[in-house]
Amino acid sequence: MRDGKRAASAPWIRTRLRTAPGAAVALAVLVLVTAFLAAAFPRAVDAYETKGLRHDIRLADAGRSAVEVSRPQPGLELPRERRETGVRTPELKRIGGALGKALPDPLRAEMSSVAYGVRTLKPVLATEPWLPRPDTVPPQLSYTAQTGLKEHARLVEGAWPTTPAEVTAGSRAVRGAVTEETAAALNMKVGSTLRLPTAVGGPLTVTITGILAPRDPGGSYWSADPLVRTPSLIPDPASPFPQNYWTGTVLLAEDAGPALLATATEPSLFWRFPPDPSTLTGPDGARLTAVVNSLESGPGLLKVRAIAGDTAEVLTGLGHIVQANARMRDAISPVIAVAALGIGSVAAVVLVMTGALIAARRKAELALMRSRGGSLRGIGGRLLAETAVTVVPASALGLLLAVLAVGEGRWWPAALAATGVGLLVCVALPLRTTLQHIRPTLHGAREDMVSARPSRRRTVAELTLLVLAVGAVTALRRRGTSGGGTDLLVSGAPVLVALIAALVLVRLYPLPLRLAARPMARLRGAIGFLSLARAGRSSAGGALPLLALLLALATAAFGGSVIAGIGDARDDAALTAVGADARVSGKSERATLPDELVRTVRDLDGVRNAAPLRVEFGVAMPESAAGDGGVDDSGTDTGADSGGGGDAAGARATTMVGVDPASYTRLARTTGLPDFPSGLLKATGASAPLPEGAKSGPERVLPVIASPAVAARLGKEQHAVDTLSGDFKVQVVGTVERVASLASTNFLIVNSASLEQRAPTTLLLTGAPDPGKLRAAADGSGEEFVVQLRSKERARYVNTPMQAGAERIYLAAVAAGAGYALLAVLLSLLQTAPERKTLLARLRTMGLTTGQGRRLLAFEATPQALLAAGGGLLTGWATIVLLSPGIDLVPLALAGVAGSDTSPVTLRADLWSLALPAAGVVALAAAVAGVQAWWASRRGSITELRAGDSR
Repeated sequence: MRDGKRAASAPWIRTRLRTAPGAAVALAVLVLVTAFLAAAFPRAVDAYETKGLRHDIRLADAGRSAVEVSRPQPGLELPRERRETGVRTPELKRIGGALGKALPDPLRAEMSSVAYGVRTLKPVLATEPWLPRPDTVPPQLSYTAQTGLKEHARLVEGAWPTTPAEVTAGSRAVRGAVTEETAAALNMKVGSTLRLPTAVGGPLTVTITGILAPRDPGGSYWSADPLVRTPSLIPDPASPFPQNYWTGTVLLAEDAGPALLATATEPSLFWRFPPDPSTLTGPDGARLTAVVNSLESGPGLLKVRAIAGDTAEVLTGLGHIVQANARMRDAISPVIAVAALGIGSVAAVVLVMTGALIAARRKAELALMRSRGGSLRGIGGRLLAETAVTVVPASALGLLLAVLAVGEGRWWPAALAATGVGLLVCVALPLRTTLQHIRPTLHGAREDMVSARPSRRRTVAELTLLVLAVGAVTALRRRGTSGGGTDLLVSGAPVLVALIAALVLVRLYPLPLRLAARPMARLRGAIGFLSLARAGRSSAGGALPLLALLLALATAAFGGSVIAGIGDARDDAALTAVGADARVSGKSERATLPDELVRTVRDLDGVRNAAPLRVEFGVAMPESAAGDGGVDDSGTDTGADSGGGGDAAGARATTMVGVDPASYTRLARTTGLPDFPSGLLKATGASAPLPEGAKSGPERVLPVIASPAVAARLGKEQHAVDTLSGDFKVQVVGTVERVASLASTNFLIVNSASLEQRAPTTLLLTGAPDPGKLRAAADGSGEEFVVQLRSKERARYVNTPMQAGAERIYLAAVAAGAGYALLAVLLSLLQTAPERKTLLARLRTMGLTTGQGRRLLAFEATPQALLAAGGGLLTGWATIVLLSPGIDLVPLALAGVAGSDTSPVTLRADLWSLALPAAGVVALAAAVAGVQAWWASRRGSITELRAGDSR
């Protein structure tokens, strides 16, 4: 019996596939694309998280990322031979190998850069007379004997430091080497000698035998302790006067460690393991943090001490690097979840629409099978089998393509996503089809939306969804997504908003149709009345197609606005950092620009406007005004700008910016910064320019434009201020929120012509000057000036792999949302295509012309298209407006860039992201209607109309 059933099933499936190959191929392609997107998303997230973690570890300072095990020298209570054996290379190598193997997963060391040896923790005062003394203070040198010197350095001069005889604690002569930078800064050369005092006997003499050049200066071997590669001039903390001295490191021979045991330099043993990020993945971040914590103060430290000694310690900043990466990941993931849930919901609705289209096309066939005794179980089993034949291979192929397209990432989330797509189609299509045939039915009456009344169940379901949507939006507005963590209810708020909008629009849709049908019925032409009647009767205007369109359009608008918001935030941050398209300033705050340089730069090709500024930080506020305030209203501490420290300094100091009113207002209008009427700072009367060489007096009153915080403290009264540009009184005549080239919210803008010292410190340029010519003009002035370009500053914000990966996902979300929206329109129109063809055929027998038929189909499709486009535009706009207070785009736009402005970046509606998808829906609907009318006009009425046809 089973064999007979199996034999009977095979011809049915094969026959169905041969009968409708186009539908099977179309369904397979749709499932393939959807499964590919579903499987590629988690792999893409894993990929950018993995690249971001590896990027952060590689770019971190080697001294922070390396895992270093250190311990003091062997105890003085031990025999001399045992102490010497403990610091020799074989013993250090044995311990280093054991420590490397003991590193717990997923932490792995980059073995080619591992270093271990003996170093001095206490610098030694070098009294040799030939060493440089910048402020009469002798240099202080450290000494290290570490392995791998020949592998990581290149000999430039002399010979490698060696140990001709065995070095012991009693040895008083060893050999060493220094890098080229150390030799140049400290006047060292081959043959130079240094002396270290010892506890017993004469000093230890170190002879420099070689000058070295690092093979990889940025590698961990040379960068974990920068003094090994490059000496540094540092201030003397013990001196009451500002005095500097040199400090550096001398590299001893690899086996010279025992000689340091006799010195008072606090010798220490160390094993340094730079991490190998090539084996790490994004999900390994949490495990890596736990491993580092264990090594620093946990079970891992006990294992380290069992190998290296009871006094061993583990020092590393790797945990902080991983935690910073995790904070960025947690800040980005909720925003990404919004796009994922939106596109996933759209794809699910489109797949269900596809099942509805197939069910509608096979409704008569299955009704006939049901009326002749077919069971629901048997019909459902046949539909499941024929669906699985095409869906399962398509899902598997989509998974395979996703794995090949996105190389890095876990496979099981992708497999679950692709399986979910296939399961949805395999279950939804047979279930939706069989539920329509629970009872055998005859040909039913037409369903007219104008006269249809929603059931109580539908009302309850809509109210439930409304409550969920309101709760999700309220939670998102209160908590936001910048706090870290992903909440599916919060991230799904745009989906719920679009769902409620779709249900509300479907309920409101009959009202305009009813109002428009009455005047149309009185007109002589039948086209308008027929189009409204068809639009109200057509299932293309149902809740499911409209839901798909609103979800797709809202998601596309949300994603497009996120992309536009990221770009705007980066543009604004670059403008804040530079002040204009280009900027020329001195290296120090008080360096002024010569007039010749200003004229040369102003005359360069591509410069449209040049605005000289005189910026003076740390201008003391009047006592009467400074006592009112504290920190400004925005909570900004201006200590960085003013040179003060803390709140008190921020209250008593501000930044004065001297400008040429005409050129600055032109620059502000060009760059989009707040401007002011140039006449407010007109240099007349008491503020008239001073004669050459004249001194400014306190009786002069200068009008100033102030920031709101400073204006609130100064009020309208006159206040005396003392500046490097002169002493005068100021009176606030206006306020602006921002000033070019400053991120501070505490500033005063004055007319530079009224100042005693007018030489500019900064020159802001608009236009597109040639960077090479601009730098050449700055370098040709004979002094050192800094040239900053807004375009170069803008390029700094696109280098983080995590940010770039998240941005690519949003671009894909916008494209997928637009594609699914167009597909939803196409599916909704294809569902009613046979009825439209039959309608045109019947009307042509009554005298309808080809042109009238085209207008009829176009007018019929217009209400649904306009409803979807307008509803999608309003839904996307409302979603962005409702959710923008809880969305912070800083992690996507600016995080990870040193010196960037980290103030919140809110989400704003982007006009193009709203309008383009909506316009595409209307255009596609009109195009499909035109193609249907053209195709129907080529076929005769006899082809479409058959005897007994119930359509």
